[in-house]
Amino acid sequence: MILGGLLIVDKPAGMTSHDVVSRCRRIMKTRKIGHAGTLDPMATGVLVLGVERATKLLGLLSLTTKSYAATIRLGQATTTDDAEGEVISSADVSAVEDADIKAQIAVLTGDIMQVPATVSAIKIDGKRAYALARAGEDVVIPARPVTVSRFEVIESRRGQFIDLDVVVDCSSGTYIRSLARDLGAALGVGGHLTALRRTVVGPFGLDVARTLDELADDPTPSLEIDDAIRQAFPVAAIEPTHVDDISHGRPIPKHDFEGVYGVADENGEVIALVENRGKSARTVFVVRPA
Repeated sequence: MILGGLLIVDKPAGMTSHDVVSRCRRIMKTRKIGHAGTLDPMATGVLVLGVERATKLLGLLSLTTKSYAATIRLGQATTTDDAEGEVISSADVSAVEDADIKAQIAVLTGDIMQVPATVSAIKIDGKRAYALARAGEDVVIPARPVTVSRFEVIESRRGQFIDLDVVVDCSSGTYIRSLARDLGAALGVGGHLTALRRTVVGPFGLDVARTLDELADDPTPSLEIDDAIRQAFPVAAIEPTHVDDISHGRPIPKHDFEGVYGVADENGEVIALVENRGKSARTVFVVRPA
């Protein structure tokens, strides 16, 4: 536990990301736990946490791509663009054809401009949008560029409403509830999100995620710090004579990598994360200080 590692948690519905951190602190018997990104309380799935020294990894991890499984309800709009909000409109969906849905999904795929939900955590003049919305203030959030690389309907169910089970691969900062809202608006019937499960964040997926109950039964990191670094970064072997230098934070000869990468000793233990600057590799985070 001195070095720690990453916890890949399968977050349950009804808990905030901070609730999960608090629970994991009790399970792991340490206060030094942080999370990389958040999930709404209604959402489930992959939440990445750092334990002990691995908390310093969280800001360095490339978690810019995410994947979700979601259910979108067409024919009803809500105040929050999801099932937790109040219904503000309902519409007849009988005239909505599958081809119409497919065409509007295509419009919402690729590089798009998206307006986040008013209940998002985006700051406006230093205050969270959701706090302003709850206080009854008008919230105007400017559109932001996001990338939706996949937006696909897996199953469709028709009744009073149309429920679409979809999968979405997207860039960080994309709001799936906004996709639901915009799809419903484009079809003229309104829409909102009824279920959301994050399946992948960066290189980490549900295959390595554990529930809180499973974590309580085996309170160990999902990935030890060396395994986490090797999964998230390229790693280069360094000469034994350079281990002391890098463990003290001194520059060493660079390797042919772009961005942040790890350097490991002859035993395969990662000594530090480094980045090339000029002719040298300089430390970004010393994993095993001298």
